[in-house]
This record gives sequence, structure tokens and C-alpha cells, in this order.
Amino acid sequence: MKDFPSIPTAPRALPLLGHVVPLLRDPLAFLNSLPALGDLVRVRLGPMSVIVICDPELTRQALLDDRVFDKGGPLYDRLREVIGDGVVSCPHQAHRRLRRLSQPAFHQARLPDYARAMSRCVRDAADSWGPGQVLDVPAEMMAASSRIITATLFSDALPATAHGQLTDDVTTVVKSLYQRMFLVPPLDRLPTRGNRAHLAARARLHGTVERVIAERRADGADYGDLLSALVAAHDPEDDRPGMTGAEISDTVVSFVLAGIESTAATLSSALDLVARHPEVEQRLHAEVDAVLGGAPATHADLPRLPLTERVVTETLRLRPPGWFFTRAVTADTHLGGHPLPAGTSVAYSPYLIHHRPDLYRDPEAFSPDRWAAPHPQPPRHAFLPFAAGARKCIGDSFSMVEATLALATIASRWRLEHVPGHRGRLAAAVTLELRDLRMRAHPRTPTPAASTPVPVPAVEEGP
Repeated sequence: MKDFPSIPTAPRALPLLGHVVPLLRDPLAFLNSLPALGDLVRVRLGPMSVIVICDPELTRQALLDDRVFDKGGPLYDRLREVIGDGVVSCPHQAHRRLRRLSQPAFHQARLPDYARAMSRCVRDAADSWGPGQVLDVPAEMMAASSRIITATLFSDALPATAHGQLTDDVTTVVKSLYQRMFLVPPLDRLPTRGNRAHLAARARLHGTVERVIAERRADGADYGDLLSALVAAHDPEDDRPGMTGAEISDTVVSFVLAGIESTAATLSSALDLVARHPEVEQRLHAEVDAVLGGAPATHADLPRLPLTERVVTETLRLRPPGWFFTRAVTADTHLGGHPLPAGTSVAYSPYLIHHRPDLYRDPEAFSPDRWAAPHPQPPRHAFLPFAAGARKCIGDSFSMVEATLALATIASRWRLEHVPGHRGRLAAAVTLELRDLRMRAHPRTPTPAASTPVPVPAVEEGP
């Protein structure tokens, strides 16, 4: 175990286990307790030490220096078991080339086409609900985001049975990854029920993706989707013809996992938070009624949906789906005056940064108007739902368009209210997600455009 004499250690570590118990039992409260100890804090995961960066400026420095603070550490070691070395998880030396090859798939010119598929999928989901129906909101959002990612990635190439299996496999893999981060060999290979389910889902997920890729490469046609762009990609700075089959497969699996789980978590939280704050809900309904008139939201509507976008942004601040990430130090360095030898594992948490009261006024409050003038904006490096630097999420614009269109379309058709006893609970797995959230759907009829709504004061988030 490395020694870090200048870095404080979080209290109440247990012999052998270290801080595994609070990280499994209540990781969000544990993380929020760390800044009081220092800008860097050592946390023990069994025999391993991880240095948690608690300061936003030091977090920014680490994210911008992706050569020294490379993708790695206990989380990415586990993620690579699932997503390999695609653009999301590959080491620094491979990233620039894969990023150049992947970037055309997310060019702004492609977003209107993707948005049409997004709007269609969300409309179909909203049309399937009935008046008074009790919705398992996380499951409904998983189904909708899964349809969106398969439509934009594969142009609906998956049959219904394969689509359903893909969604189930993503759910199984994501829910088990966080726990597997704490399993040291050989515990991760024991034939337990959880290990068997994880390995089987992982194998099926890769099999599904590889079959679609093989068919697409044999076909050679451009379907205008993400997969077509990846298959056709060519790097003008490299003599090689483009991505290898393994690179395409790993990158697509990365997009499937991130695109389904993160968007579903964001939308579930947005719907929950809006229902908890009637003033925000009223203004959101007024905006979508004036802009959409009951129709599904389209890419052309986005400039006229500023409140809807702010609701998504505030949801990403308050409950960022990607709440905890690790990096591996590749060369001896210093951070915040502390020496970090090569091989050190470090971690940063958007959740921790987003909840610092010195960066956000009333950080526990859900206040979409904090993102509108004349409110002072937080420092740029204090908002990290998509990370920063060269490794910033390649699909950040795609994700914002998707979540904004989906929230607007649902809000134009339905008002959702909590079912008593099922108001949801936050669970920190690989993503920060809501569980046991049931909401009753009430149909809405668009009302005529009202006068300009007044700002809503911040309200403390309810339990």
C-alpha cells in the first residue's frame, strides 16, 4: 500500500475493508463529508488507496492533464472488462486517433436527423401510456432511452426480442459494475449468482453488438446513423483505413451503456424533481404548451425551450448520472502541492463538486433559474456532468438534445404525480439512479400561451 503522509485519510476505516462499507451504504453522504478534511483525501478500498480530489480547481487540472491522469483506477479497470478500449475508456496514447474517428458521428449537422428519431421514440412511449396509469418511471425511461439509442445507433436494425434483451443486459451489467469495483480477485471470478448474471449479460451484449456491426460492414450502405459514421470513418492524419472491428465494437458498446443508462437516470430524476416543485411544473407546462401545442418536440423547437433545458441542466447538477470516476497517475507528479507517484489511483466526483456551498448557493435546492440571467453563473470547471478537457464526453450535445426533447414531449402530454409510498430513492451504482419511483399519469390538454412566467425561488429538495 502506498503511503501519502501529506494527505489526510478519511476517518473510520475498517481493518481489511477500509471505507468499503460507507461507500456501499451511503456513498453520497460519505463523499460530501470529505472536503472538510482537505483538497485531497485518501480513501481505502480494501488494500488499495484512492486519492479523492475535493477541490474544483485541482479537479480541473487533473482532467486537463489526461496524459498524466489517464483513464484507469478501480472503476475503469472494471469498465474495461465490459467496454474494452473504445473511445470512452482507451488509454491516452490511443485516444486522440479514436476521438478523431468518432467525432464525425456526433457532428452538429447530424443532430437534426438524430433528433427526429429521438422525437419519434419518445412520442411512441408517451402514446403508450393511459390516463391514470401508474408508471414505473425508471423502467419506462430505460425503455424509451433504449429505443432512442438503438434507433440512432442502428437505425432500428434490432428486432423487438433482441432490443428487449439488450436493455435487460445493459441494466444487469450497469447495476453490478459498482459492486464489482470492490471485489478483488479471485472473488470476482467465483460462480456466485451475481457474477454469473454479470458475465452472461456482458457476453450477450457484445454478441448483439458484434452481429449488427458484421451485418452493417457486409452491407456497406450508409443509413445515416451513428454506426454508419463509425464504419465509414477515415483519419486523414493516419494511413490506416479507420477503426478496426474491435475498436468499433468497443466504442459502440460504450455508447450503448452510456446512452441508455445515463439518459434514463437523467429523465427519471427530472420528472421526479419537476413533480416535487409545483411552481417549476406550472412554468414548464406553460412553456411546452406555448411552443409545442401538444405536438412532440423537434430539433427546431429547442431554441424556444429555455426553461426545459435549464430543468435538464439543473437535474444534471443536482443528480449527475456519472457521479464518481477514477484515474490512474502515469508519471510521478504533484497535485495541490502533494506528491503523487506513478501508479496512484485518484478519483473525482461531479456530485461532490456540484454540492459544494462555496460554488453553488443552496446546493441542495432544485432551482433551474440559477442557470438564467441575472443569476451569477458558477465557475466553468464547477459543472462537470460531462467531464472536461480532451476526455470530455463526446456525446454531450447529443445527450442534452435527447433529454430536452424527451422532457418537453412528456410534459406536453402528461402531468405525473407521485404515488404515495413510492416516491423514489437515490441509489449510487455506476450511475446515480432512482429506484422505486412510481408516478400516476394524468393527460394534459395544452392551454393557450400565458404571460411571461416569473422566476421561481429555490426550494429545498424533499425526501
